[in-house]
Amino acid sequence: MSRSQQLSFVQAIIASITPDSCTEDMDETWEQLRFFLTDNLILAALDLIDRESVIKYNSPWGRVHYEVLGSTAMYTVFPELPSPDPDNLAYCTCPAFAYSVLISKSQLMCKHVLATLLAERLQKCVERPINADQLASLFKRRFS
Repeated sequence: MSRSQQLSFVQAIIASITPDSCTEDMDETWEQLRFFLTDNLILAALDLIDRESVIKYNSPWGRVHYEVLGSTAMYTVFPELPSPDPDNLAYCTCPAFAYSVLISKSQLMCKHVLATLLAERLQKCVERPINADQLASLFKRRFS
């Protein structure tokens, strides 16, 4: 099975999650995800969600910006980054994404991307409104 097919299945599994899913449904969902992702990756993503580390910034013009507080730093996640490469579901600024997903292709995603995708479906993101000046300041701190 190709990487893009695996990602399509993972996307479909994640899309099936709803905030009010019952325990039986979620048990089945975790089993399906375990077919494509490691236990460590799933547990690390769920831990980030439990620690309320997925932050969703909502701009007044409708754009959304995600950041995840990792174990050593804050990382920016782009869950719907338009890419000509079908082998990437999203993009994260963490070193694990660069190495494990982009270079060695040993993983489909990093824990920050998975946490963002799951937190969004489960409605567990910490939501914060942000204006243009705050967003510019956030980008300046993050990318300079």
